[in-house]
Amino acid sequence: QVQLVESGGGLVQPGGSLRLSCAASGFTLGYYAIGWFRQAPGKEREGVSCINSDESSTSYSDSAKGRFTISRDNAKNTMYLQMNNLKPEDTAVYYCAAVSYVPVQAMCVPELYDHWGRGTQVTVSS
Repeated sequence: QVQLVESGGGLVQPGGSLRLSCAASGFTLGYYAIGWFRQAPGKEREGVSCINSDESSTSYSDSAKGRFTISRDNAKNTMYLQMNNLKPEDTAVYYCAAVSYVPVQAMCVPELYDHWGRGTQVTVSS
């Protein structure tokens, strides 16, 4: 059974950090393109950061550049999103996703991903 399970969300003050984890089961994450997406209330789901299967290309949204880092540990079949200098506008439900192939030019288009976690809430507030 293919499954992705996120963890690590929570409430953090502005300027703080969180590391999200996403554990995969039922498939080998290292063979897949992976991504982190988020959805704030009343907004569409957006790509935050994505990386292709051979890690030759990485994509970050403008809001994530310089603050967030995507990574994976193939031995643990787990992917991560390190988020630093968090801002209130980062508040959203964060989802991890995977797909066997995605073109580099569309690497962070959520509609192209077919395996999704259920999401973890990140709230940035003082």
